[in-house]
Amino acid sequence: MTRAHIPGILAMAAVVVASNILVQFLLGQWLTWGAFTYPIAFLVTDLMNRVYGPGPARKVVLAGFLVGVACSFVGTQIQGDFGPLVTLRIAIGSGLAFLTAQLLDVSIFDRLREGRWWRAPLASTLVGSTVDTAIFFTVAFSGALTLLEPTNDVSWAGEMLPLLGVGPAVPLWVSLAVADWLVKLSLALVALVPFRVIASWALSRPQAA
Repeated sequence: MTRAHIPGILAMAAVVVASNILVQFLLGQWLTWGAFTYPIAFLVTDLMNRVYGPGPARKVVLAGFLVGVACSFVGTQIQGDFGPLVTLRIAIGSGLAFLTAQLLDVSIFDRLREGRWWRAPLASTLVGSTVDTAIFFTVAFSGALTLLEPTNDVSWAGEMLPLLGVGPAVPLWVSLAVADWLVKLSLALVALVPFRVIASWALSRPQAA
């Protein structure tokens, strides 16, 4: 890790902290504001990977994971209307999803880096985002994993409702996951613009690897 990598570390830390705060604020029936900031983590990882390679990108992911763990710990100490802001299941799901998805993103990006400029960031982000959503919502809210935290009542998340209010009846947490996933996929496309601009600028600098 060199001084040149510090902006990536700070950017990842800022995204993780902001997302942990904004996830507490609802946006409509299915989303929180954190759904719109968290996907930026994939942009940060992909930029680090493109400019500096997979090694530094993984170190930035690790830094983000450690910041996330710290945020989760703080959240467990803050009492909301229904208990701690962050439960054990949410902490486990968040950490596991972040680390797995981001490392998968780094690996896929590295394998596709020699193709068209958009292939690596788009494919790695789409796969990483899908895995991230699946792991987090399953671990945090699925009734099948109650044993992870028996004292945490997540029965509300299992209420059967139409998917996103219009589809077949599914557990509430599935609608939450699908809405979150759709936002991630949309932002993966939007992020191609800043990825192209920032990566081109960074690689044009003499010190870029």
